[in-house]
Order: sequence, then C-alpha cells, then structure tokens
Amino acid sequence: MNKIYPDAAAALAGVVQNGQTIAVGGFGLCGIPEALIGALRDSGVTGLTAISNNAGVDGFGLGQLLETRQIKKMIASYVGENKEFARQYLAGELELEFTPQGTLAEKLRAGGAGIPAFFTKTGVGTIVAEGKEIREFDGEQYVMERSLVADVALVKAWKADKAGNLVFRKTARNFNPNAAMAGKITIVEVEQLVEIGEIDPDAVHLPSIFVHRIVVNATPEKRIEQRTVRAN
Repeated sequence: MNKIYPDAAAALAGVVQNGQTIAVGGFGLCGIPEALIGALRDSGVTGLTAISNNAGVDGFGLGQLLETRQIKKMIASYVGENKEFARQYLAGELELEFTPQGTLAEKLRAGGAGIPAFFTKTGVGTIVAEGKEIREFDGEQYVMERSLVADVALVKAWKADKAGNLVFRKTARNFNPNAAMAGKITIVEVEQLVEIGEIDPDAVHLPSIFVHRIVVNATPEKRIEQRTVRAN
C-alpha cells in the first residue's frame, strides 16, 4: 500500500469534507502540520470541528481557518494568542468546548485506544464538570470524560519511513502522537522520508498502523510564537 502523496493538497483529496471533526497536532506553533493546514484552508471545506491544544495565532496555523470561517467549533485547552479567535467566541460566532490540557491529551489517547470514556479528578467542582457524570471512587469524586475520535487527523512528524513509522523531534512531539491515534484517517507531514528499515525499531515513536497518508514538507517555516532575546 503506497502511503506517499506528492503534496499536501493531494494528501487531503477525497478525505476532507464539510462538517468533519479534525484533530490537529501541535502546541502553539511548535510541531504543527503547516502544509496540511494550508491545504485544508485551500480546500474550502467548512463547518469543521477542530480538536487542538489551541488555535494557532492570527494568520498562521489554525488561525488561518478561523479567518476564513471554516471552523465552527473548537475543542481546545488554551485560547490565548489569537485575537480573531477571541473576537468570534465573544461575538457568539464560534463554539468552544474548553478542556483541561491533560484531559484533552487523554481524551485523544483514549479515543485512539478504543476506550469510550474515563474518570478524572480534574475539573470536579468547576464548570468543566457541568452536565457530566460524577462518581465516587475510594472517597474521592471523579468526573467522567468522553474520549475523542476524529474523522481526520493532521499530524507533524520529523521523520517517517515509507510504511508510516514515525519519529518526532523533541518538544514537537507534544499532541501529535495522540492526535494521530485518534484519527479514523491520519495524514502526516514529515521533513524526512526514509526507506523501510532505516529507522531502528526502538526509535519508532508511533507505529505505522496509525498512519494512512504521508506528505513531505522538507523546509517548513517553523515560526516562533513569541521570540524572546536577552538584552544587550
């Protein structure tokens, strides 16, 4: 089975549709699938529910899809750094399911593992728990969280072999493995593509069974969200 596609647009073709739920890897602007997000914007699909730690910044990352009004709902743990996001939410133009960061990671991981729900203490007694089942275990209260499964996952990795075994680089790993697991169809953007067998099995961070399509973006922009330098 050939998983390699010539570009991001080709990798999305025949997969993305209006109204889908899309899981997107990354943390801020670190480890985001830049080319795939751009191709998703250019595809023109609308009514998307986007699952991501946050929504990029104005004009870059998922911020591009907010500007074009392609996202109707965000499931996220952080909503700063994006003025258009804030404007749409406060104006009632964008739905938001606000989720604690660790809970969001586990919701994706559990969805990929076939676990429909789990209990956590995070959020008990807050608005996060409103409308959710609360159960007591060993004298402590826990809130039940439903796992997340996405129609499509867009993921950034550093290296892949042609089977789809992935290696992530340092902090750019972040939410990417969990997003990849949660996708019914997972499309991965990589900087390096190697032959099968060139990645040591012990070095594989995510096995190929979770990967359906691969596209190479050898020179991503990799913007820095907030550049901080030492004073002279």
